[in-house]
Amino acid sequence: MSGIVLLGPQRLQPTVGQIIQDLDLAGPVAAITGGWEEREHEDDELTANLELETQNLELYQRGEQVLEDDPDLFRALQDLRAQRRKAQALYRISLHGAMATLRAVAEAPASEYSQEELTAAFEVVRALDARHLERITRIEASFRKRWATARRQSVRRQRKEIDEILERCPVVAVAGGHVGVLTDLMRFFGLDSRLKRHQLLAWSAGAMALGSRVILFHDSPPQGFGNAEVWGPGLGLYGQVLPFPQARKRLMLDDSLRATILARRFAPQTCVPLDEGEHLVLVDGRPGAGSSGRRLEQDGRLVELSP
Repeated sequence: MSGIVLLGPQRLQPTVGQIIQDLDLAGPVAAITGGWEEREHEDDELTANLELETQNLELYQRGEQVLEDDPDLFRALQDLRAQRRKAQALYRISLHGAMATLRAVAEAPASEYSQEELTAAFEVVRALDARHLERITRIEASFRKRWATARRQSVRRQRKEIDEILERCPVVAVAGGHVGVLTDLMRFFGLDSRLKRHQLLAWSAGAMALGSRVILFHDSPPQGFGNAEVWGPGLGLYGQVLPFPQARKRLMLDDSLRATILARRFAPQTCVPLDEGEHLVLVDGRPGAGSSGRRLEQDGRLVELSP
């Protein structure tokens, strides 16, 4: 039976093999490691952890081959990425000011107007997030319409080979790496529709890429104070939860104000930290029986998951 399981990071505490046993899954497994970019084929450890026959879909290598075979498409993709970078930079500027205002209002002395102003500040930030997501979605849709990538010979050849592998593999494992590269590769090769019939196991960037939208986050990056950013649409294979891999390292979850703002900002989706040893068994897009971990409440509390 098809389904989705989101796991915590696998490098230090691999649990994917135990999940496969618990779900009584049979191989072969199609592995997606395109987020590792040039290290895509360094998958011996992953194969050992899966404990089933595994075949790598080689999405990164296939993407590189397409761009080598199709110089016009390569130039068009460069233009697309430049448009995305400009849109992200403008959004980041607007978001910086809106988040500073939101935090200032949240920290202001209580008055009869506090909740009204706080609600308004959240609405501004959510509107920025929504507008940026819509803009990126529109940019990508325009590119696909203009270039009809699915019908280009260089892409069709690779998709045919991918389809042949997927026909033999009931289980697909999506590893981490660079979330933007991974998401783009899976969409480029049409996996947003092709993976719906498979049992999916995903972690780190892979868990993020399968959702309705991808959020970039780090509360204390090297350059200083950080704001979570909407990067763009994910593959849309689930939508009720918003995973945050390596939350203990990347989020200040003991800061009640920051945790509250995060949870309220992205509601009605449920923010779910995903650390080592934790996993979500998604049922109708929500954590179901067999899940382990915590969810972030809108008051900033972390509570244990329950079906």
